[in-house]
Amino acid sequence: MPNIFVGNLSYETTQNDLHAAFAAYGNVERVNVITDRDTGQPRGFAFVEMTDQQGAQAAIAQLNGAELRGRTMNVNEARPKPTGGGNSGYGGGRNGSGGNRRREPRW
Repeated sequence: MPNIFVGNLSYETTQNDLHAAFAAYGNVERVNVITDRDTGQPRGFAFVEMTDQQGAQAAIAQLNGAELRGRTMNVNEARPKPTGGGNSGYGGGRNGSGGNRRREPRW
């Protein structure tokens, strides 16, 4: 099932807005407007899943650069999340150095 990234959205954009825009190009399986974990406020991007590749490609071609709620959308095929090698969530990615090591000036 094709997954589409939609960026540069107005914070007022709803799932229904996106569903209506994408449904013109094919069957929309799911719309996920991404929100901030702490505040619950929209973060300005979403993912749309469509049931067929042809409809998804047509939606990307037609909606990339189109305006929705006063903002020009950035629409393209979503890239899968990278696997492995990511931040483990410990220490901000310092790899165990603890941040106590003094650095010599680079002259």
